[in-house]
Amino acid sequence: MRQIHSEVVQFRGSHYDYGVMQGDALKESITLHNRRSQWKSKRPRFMIDPKEAQAAFNEYAPKLWEELKGLEDSLKLPTEEVLRDFGGYRIDAPPSGCSIVSGEDFLVRNYDFHPQTYEGRFCLFQPDEGNAIIGPSQRILGRMDGMNEQGLAMGYNFMHRKNPGDGFVCYMIGRIILESCSTVDEAVALVKDIPHRGSFSYVVTDKSGATKVIEATPRKVVVRDATACTNHFEIQKQENRNYLKDSYERLSVIERNAGEVAEAYRAYRLFNDTGRGLFSDLYKSWAGTIHTSVYLPKEGEVWFALGGDQEPEVFNFEKWLAGNPVRTKSIHGQIDTGIGFAHTDALFK
Repeated sequence: MRQIHSEVVQFRGSHYDYGVMQGDALKESITLHNRRSQWKSKRPRFMIDPKEAQAAFNEYAPKLWEELKGLEDSLKLPTEEVLRDFGGYRIDAPPSGCSIVSGEDFLVRNYDFHPQTYEGRFCLFQPDEGNAIIGPSQRILGRMDGMNEQGLAMGYNFMHRKNPGDGFVCYMIGRIILESCSTVDEAVALVKDIPHRGSFSYVVTDKSGATKVIEATPRKVVVRDATACTNHFEIQKQENRNYLKDSYERLSVIERNAGEVAEAYRAYRLFNDTGRGLFSDLYKSWAGTIHTSVYLPKEGEVWFALGGDQEPEVFNFEKWLAGNPVRTKSIHGQIDTGIGFAHTDALFK
């Protein structure tokens, strides 16, 4: 078993200053070493035009562009490198797993991915403009799941990498949803409008208890009412990958345990307990469970755990929004893998 951790990052202020703070924290870090060094052994299969990227950010998330510039100024790196490693626009997102279920007052999510991509940051950010958000980060600026001060919660699931488009990747779209939307309907409208790089399902719920699964590809976006989602489309089936056995098996586990997933803590246990069909150990296949998140919009609470068979760390987001700092400095857990993590191991020479 490998001991892992996530740092709890708290910040209140402007996006630019947030970018500077994050850049200062990244200097000389293993995370930055890994992000930059990975390109020594392979060439990017994408091109990023800084002017095109800035125009896209200015249209959909101008404050996030300011955060990128703060990161750039702090790290003193070329714009092209910052966009490549942290920008979330026109880059390639690797395949992954993931399972999500929602109830009337919660959303539970298993984040299944490769350890080498995981940066170990759990962030609380209250900006001068835009919604305050809480959740784990991906590529520093992005969010793979989270909740905002309005009670809107979001998680996404990978579908496929075929025929990518010119647009934002999943974790940057997740961040934009949380910072700019207040309700499920607003999130649906945004995902329908924003350009997509890859194909993902975005699952959103809010204080009303409504949940929508948004099936998004660079070609089309459709919406369905559902409370469970794994790694296949139900409407755009022509977009699905050929091999979906594992995805359907995990969805079947959720459906067979309808009584368990009707209540937040029991749903959490179904997702986080090993050996029950949802927690995955397929780390070498880019589909091993790294964290389990629970978002409770009406209560303003977040539960978070690294690894399986854990009791979650509980965060009272409402109290934090009122000015009370979180005293937890880091979250700890263990995972049964020998693969290194992006924030603790030098992965590239």
